[in-house]
Amino acid sequence: MNNEKIQQMHFLEQNLQSILMKRQAFQMELNESIAALKEIEDSKDDVYKIIGQLMIKVSKDKIKEELTKKEKLIGKRLEALEKQEKELSSQATQLREEILGSVKRKKK
Repeated sequence: MNNEKIQQMHFLEQNLQSILMKRQAFQMELNESIAALKEIEDSKDDVYKIIGQLMIKVSKDKIKEELTKKEKLIGKRLEALEKQEKELSSQATQLREEILGSVKRKKK
């Protein structure tokens, strides 16, 4: 019984680590989008977008719209990951307490 719970605990911890890494990647992407939007606002020059190996001139309005949509999408993804993280963390805490309680009972 304890071995199963310990394996389950490791599985939860691995999932938590995966979620944290994804969340960090999305947070970096969000920061880049916010910085790009700021640069566009501050820029008086033309704006270019890199697509593959090409750099294409785009309108400021179009790129602002794209970046704003991307920012909203990433925000929603981050919210979902945070919800998953809280749920997994709660499950891991509960399981950890069960394991420790079981170990303490066996020692008595």
